[in-house]
Amino acid sequence: MFFDEDVPIPLDGVRLDARLSMPTRRSGVVVFAHDGGPQGDLHVARTLQREHLATVLVDLLPGGDGGVDVPVLAGRLAAVVDWLTDQPATSGHPIGLFGVGGGAAVALVTAAERPVAVRAVVCRGGRVDLAGDALTRVLAPTLLIVGERDEDGVARNREAARRLRSSGRLEVVPGADHLFEEPGALDQVTRLTARWFHRHVGNAPVMPPAS
Repeated sequence: MFFDEDVPIPLDGVRLDARLSMPTRRSGVVVFAHDGGPQGDLHVARTLQREHLATVLVDLLPGGDGGVDVPVLAGRLAAVVDWLTDQPATSGHPIGLFGVGGGAAVALVTAAERPVAVRAVVCRGGRVDLAGDALTRVLAPTLLIVGERDEDGVARNREAARRLRSSGRLEVVPGADHLFEEPGALDQVTRLTARWFHRHVGNAPVMPPAS
């Protein structure tokens, strides 16, 4: 592992605690956007790390403050993206966003606000409808993953895929509900996620030596 450390990300009035794990110096970076802390997707993160993608697990709600306020959390996630573009270890590396639940809307709004830095988005079981008109401004290729048994989620994600301006794709996991707790469901989510980020984020370009 090239880099695997807890890193504080300072914002105005709040500090975000994050875990940055980079398997290689040239890893593309995937930031996990959650509406309640990074717990529950360590399996996905560890798989991406084995696939030579860097991950950032960050709690956008330090201390559990408030609820899913999409504009506020998107501002925090945008600050994380800006922080990554400024750090020597990650500057110039392509960035992807992985959103879960309400965090899916946060990821989409952030992608709309940071079209140059954010190269791909994956939303799992997401409340993508909460992104509103930002859907029409997302330029990054976006994968929407939803469980077949989550009928409301399927409808929401199908409508979101229709509204996306970017290259969007909807994947419905057979037999899964919105939590993807059925045998093999999370593994399928992980495979789809890894394939999408490898295609659109992959490895960072070779950086020229500092003069």
